[in-house]
Amino acid sequence: MNNSLLRSIPTFAMFILFGIVLLGLGVMARSHWLDHPNIIQIVPTNTGQPERCLTCHAGIESIGASHPVEQFGCVSCHGGDGLAVDAEAAHTGVVRNPGDLAVADKYCASCHPAQTALVPRSIMATYAGAIALVRRAFGLQTDDQAHVAITAIDTLAAFTVQDSDPAPIQKFQQNCLTCHLHAEPLQQTYFYRSTGCSSCHVLYDSDGLYKGNDPTIPKEEPGHASVHTITRQIPYTQCNHCHNRGNYDLRSMEFVARTDMPAPHTLSDDARRLLEYYQPIGQFTRCEYELDCIDCHTKLEVMGDGILHSNKVDAQYTRCYTCHGTSDSLPPQVDVGTAFALATPTTPLKPNASAVLITERGEVLSHVQQVDGQWLLTSKVDGKTYPVPMVKGSQCQQKPDEQNSRYCHECHSVDRDAVLAGNSP
Repeated sequence: MNNSLLRSIPTFAMFILFGIVLLGLGVMARSHWLDHPNIIQIVPTNTGQPERCLTCHAGIESIGASHPVEQFGCVSCHGGDGLAVDAEAAHTGVVRNPGDLAVADKYCASCHPAQTALVPRSIMATYAGAIALVRRAFGLQTDDQAHVAITAIDTLAAFTVQDSDPAPIQKFQQNCLTCHLHAEPLQQTYFYRSTGCSSCHVLYDSDGLYKGNDPTIPKEEPGHASVHTITRQIPYTQCNHCHNRGNYDLRSMEFVARTDMPAPHTLSDDARRLLEYYQPIGQFTRCEYELDCIDCHTKLEVMGDGILHSNKVDAQYTRCYTCHGTSDSLPPQVDVGTAFALATPTTPLKPNASAVLITERGEVLSHVQQVDGQWLLTSKVDGKTYPVPMVKGSQCQQKPDEQNSRYCHECHSVDRDAVLAGNSP
């Protein structure tokens, strides 16, 4: 054999090997391209670090105008590996719900320090009032004051159950602790929700199904938010994932869910309000079911005021007279200029608005405005406007010192069944 040919074999072999390597790399690259044909990369202004989460989550809804993805990205709230496009690698260390109270200090506090400090002390987070009443009922404490909470906080110890505790206390722990902000909800129709801050601000449909455009979220698998969005426009349906779903039996401490609710999406909105807003044993006025919960209950009531309250009565202070006044006095109000000085109105002022209401604790109710001499409430959820009649100057004979809702219900309660039958309240 020619010596020059022999010398050329190693070179030729190396050439073939190099070609095989290039071919393999090409196949791998093409396979990767087929899996991720369009790598979507953003660089959030808050972090300056590139992220590729939208490569797979293309079509996902914006979390909200106050948290634009161009500014916050995904990783600053959800963690994970923002550069990975493989699901397992990308989701390493990911936090599905950054609003959960176990991690809110890390993911929410930098932007919302006041809220993340107050919410864990709220009665919806501590559940201290319900625990106190149940403990007293079964002889574990002698007063109605809160001594324990779901988790230990300041002077409140963590709620625990001992083997020596009465059986109903153990049942209470097993069956009745699904409606505070730490608790995972029941995976059942009408009960689906998130936890922590997201319990209120991330909306779930009653069927628990995702209705958005993220291709990675199964649309037939219950347990997902309706869309990937946070909101302050919280409808009563969100509150009802915990409230008005049923009661627990005071003797056995078994939860008894309502049986009068039809399947979701089978009723008109008006009929659903009447059925769902209050249980059949409840008594309510027209405004209590026409409006949404956040139209009456304020931020300090819902998110907490920093005080570890022992019961709902201490935490709640909105009453009928907050908006309607009494027979001898109008509700507290301030002119528009003063309202702006106290707080930034969350509801735009209407033309010719001259004054807004304030609560007894000084919270500005910017959605209740006096316009051309008439008081109007603008729904925080859908923007619909309602007249707010004043008691003073009316024919109402209610005593000024009898202002709890039960007194107003004596004359203004709604017959739910009559309304459902087509008779106006």
